[in-house]
Amino acid sequence: MRVSALVIAFVFSLFFLSCKEEKKEPNNNVQMKEVMAVHDELMPKMGKIGRLVGKLNKLEDSTETGQLYKEAKIDLQEANKAMMDWMRELGDRFDYEEIMKGKELTEQKQLWLNEEQDKVKELKEKINGSIERAEKLLENNNQQHSPLDN
Repeated sequence: MRVSALVIAFVFSLFFLSCKEEKKEPNNNVQMKEVMAVHDELMPKMGKIGRLVGKLNKLEDSTETGQLYKEAKIDLQEANKAMMDWMRELGDRFDYEEIMKGKELTEQKQLWLNEEQDKVKELKEKINGSIERAEKLLENNNQQHSPLDN
């Protein structure tokens, strides 16, 4: 009888533990982490944008090719501005605890977070696209003015 009482207690405790809901992070905490991961991926590219703008600035002139450099430079500057604007707007909508500590969001803020997730994806495409186009343009310039040509 004593063994069966222990078995029953053991089975009951297993049942109780398996039914106990695991504590999960709020959905918005996971979503905010995803948004901030994209931010963290993009931030180091701001320095790269600055370097590319400097290189393109030196090549810009009134020729057709020079105008391509100017357009690429403007594209990079717009991407940089978009990043700065997005960060400012995120900070206007959410406080530090919500962004960094996973503080529970109101229903309205959850809607904003959904918007911010879409915005940061578009921002990523804009930044990566502008860098890719500028690098390709500069690579073509370097191939045209190779030291092997002299």
